[in-house]
Formats: sequence, C-alpha cells, structure tokens
Amino acid sequence: MIRYFLVAGLLFFSLFRTTSAQQKIVVFQSDFGLKDGAVSAMKGVAIGVSTELKLFDLTHEIPAYHIWEAAYRLEQTVPYWPRGTVFVSVVDPGVGTERKSVVLKTNAGHYIVTPDNGTLTLLAESEGIEEIREINEAINRRKDSGKSYTFHGRDVYAYTAARLAAGTITFEEVGGVLPRQVVTIPYQKARKQSSVLEGTISILDVQYGNVWTNIPSGLFEELHAKRGQLLTVRIYQNQQKKYEGKVPYVQTFGDVAEGTPLLYLNSLLQVSLALNQGNFAEKFKIESGNEWKIEISR
Repeated sequence: MIRYFLVAGLLFFSLFRTTSAQQKIVVFQSDFGLKDGAVSAMKGVAIGVSTELKLFDLTHEIPAYHIWEAAYRLEQTVPYWPRGTVFVSVVDPGVGTERKSVVLKTNAGHYIVTPDNGTLTLLAESEGIEEIREINEAINRRKDSGKSYTFHGRDVYAYTAARLAAGTITFEEVGGVLPRQVVTIPYQKARKQSSVLEGTISILDVQYGNVWTNIPSGLFEELHAKRGQLLTVRIYQNQQKKYEGKVPYVQTFGDVAEGTPLLYLNSLLQVSLALNQGNFAEKFKIESGNEWKIEISR
C-alpha cells in the first residue's frame, strides 16, 4: 500500500510539474519582419532543441525598436494562452549591451523570455511577477555562438525558451534569481481627475487606423455617458495638442454615418476612437506610445 502511494505521488508530481511549468508551446514576437530568415532561424533553433515543440507567432511586425508596442502586444495577447506557455519577445535595440536577458514568470503562470528593457512594463503590472531569473548564458546559449553579439534572439532567447518549454531545463535552471522588478517605461495610467478621464493611447489598430486607449470600461462608466452622447476628446503628444473634437459614444461602427468619428469600447473593453469605414489615426495624424495622452469629458 505504501509503495502504491509513493508511485502515485511521483506520477502526480511529474504530471503537475509538466502541466504547470511546460506546455511545449513557444510563441514568438519580434520587430524582425518576415522579409529575411531571422524568424525562421529562431524557430530552427527551437526545433533543434525538441521536435515535439509547438511554435506560434504573436507578431513580427512591431515597428523597428518600438519597445512600447512590444510591451502592449504582450499584454494584449499573453492572457489568452494556456498557463505554462513560453513567450519569446525580441525588440532589442540594446542588443550586446549591459541590459539583462531574463525570463519572467507571471503570477498567472506564463513565461516571458526577453531583454529587460521596458518590454515587460505592462504585463508585469497586469499579471504580476512571481519570479524573475537572469539567463545564465554559460549554460543557456546555443552551442558555438559565443562570438555572436547581435542576434541574441536566435542564440539565447529562442534556445532558452525552447529548453524551458520542452522541459530540458527547469525554471530554476534558467539562471540566478533577480529582484521582482523590471525596467519600466513611464506612461499616463488611466484615471479620473475631477470630471475628466485621462489615459494613454496605447496602440493603433493598424489595419483600420482605430485609436486604442488604456481607459477601461469600468472607469469610463464613471462619466455616466449615454449612447449617442457627444463627448469632448483631446489628444496630446508631449503636452502639444494634436486633436480636439466632439465625438459620439456608440456601441458599434454602424451607429454613425460613413466617415464620421465615433467613440466605442474595443474588444478588450477599453475606450477607442475610429472613423466609420475610415482611418482616424491617418486623418488626424495620431500615433501611439507612452508620449501620447488622451483626455475625455462630457
């Protein structure tokens, strides 16, 4: 009987370890684009670790060096993947410098392999930090790549992520523990000041030119705006006003005439702006990032 429980306990521990820490899933994000072989090289390194891995793309169309957008795309996407998924995010203008190469484990059980350069700003806030480890490149680096200083995405991040996802290494074997804090990009957090909502233009819905903010539906409800009501919207870049207008709050694009501005809640239930069958960002020359601020009032 004792032997039975010992065996059962070992099997349970093995199953728990696998399902909670490694799913054999690796998801890649970068600013590399798909015009050359960089993304394929990273995937080749991963498959070289284990042919059982399942490899997916988040996006490789982050604008070059745009760390803020990398941070946003992680926050937008990571929560929808299973616990134990390993993400590789490589937007790394400081490649080869003193910035740390890390793996962050969130409180929700996701792993992010990335340079600690601001990429983790938003996800560390939304999912929280369970633990961070600095990648020990003496162990977790592709063989014979020590003389390469400009492609850590292939030689360090893809390799380490694959080993972690495949169960070749444990999280503890990634490297030494770091303090539970990350390099952050400053930005205007969503808040209500008197009767005005303030926030950041987090990202553009690039296919359509819609403007997505970080103001959540719960905070927006504090304005007590009614459907069809005109709201005053002001947009600033580094304190310089770029747009001001009266925009109706509606539920969907078809609630206004073609070419008309509208304010709505996007698929993440955050306040957004659009032109019905038009491009709001292009028409009004609006961009996104931590330097772009929005104000909304009745």
